[in-house]
Amino acid sequence: MVLDILIVALGVAALGLAGSARVVKQYEQGLVFRFGRVLAKPRGPGLALVVPGVDRLRKVNLQIVTQPIPAQDGITRDNVTVRVDAVVYFKVVDPVRAVVTVEDYRFAMLQVAQTSLRSIIGKSELDDLLSNRERLNQGLELMIDNPALSWGVEIDRVEIKDVALPESMKRSMSRQAEAERERRARIITADGELQASKKLSEAAATMAATPSALQLRLLQTIVEVAAEKNSTLVLPFPVELLRFLERATNAVEQQVKAAEPG
Repeated sequence: MVLDILIVALGVAALGLAGSARVVKQYEQGLVFRFGRVLAKPRGPGLALVVPGVDRLRKVNLQIVTQPIPAQDGITRDNVTVRVDAVVYFKVVDPVRAVVTVEDYRFAMLQVAQTSLRSIIGKSELDDLLSNRERLNQGLELMIDNPALSWGVEIDRVEIKDVALPESMKRSMSRQAEAERERRARIITADGELQASKKLSEAAATMAATPSALQLRLLQTIVEVAAEKNSTLVLPFPVELLRFLERATNAVEQQVKAAEPG
């Protein structure tokens, strides 16, 4: 009889222990609500005992949450329609405030992130969205972090993933980039011609000071052309030689006229 009573008592104790034992994982903290009132100190990882029928344990995940922000349509400050999506990384640092202050902190974070993203789009220009995302990420993180701190949530980082542009804007930007490259190509070509003309001018001045240099350059050109095994060789005739022959012919004619009688 005593043994039966002991066995029943042990069974009741085992059932009570099983009903009061809770397991909190390493990345979680447990909030104990006693008669609806939250206890100030959360339960850490491991085995947590609660009073059955009196306490209620709610586990809060402390891991970093990856929350994608749906793409938001907006008009930039320079009146361009864009579609921007982003992602926010956050974690709970104060489980009590995260559970008590706001009904659903994940849904609240999503709504704040969407509103902040639309606000950032309206305050920014298209060039900033495309090339200066680091500064926009910091501004977006600051806008989301202000209400999140009061909810016991800490923002780890915020990043803009993609900026979708209308097809007409893509074509305009493509034409602009093509025109810019064409402008650079023309400037480089003109600069090369300017440098070449300066070098040619210096070479001409050197050859003018030394006439034999022009003859040597002519012979070198002939050698280079002949090395190509061409069937036709064009030999330029020096203008100075033509002038010399012309002067010599005029002198001979004058002597002949002077030697004629009468």
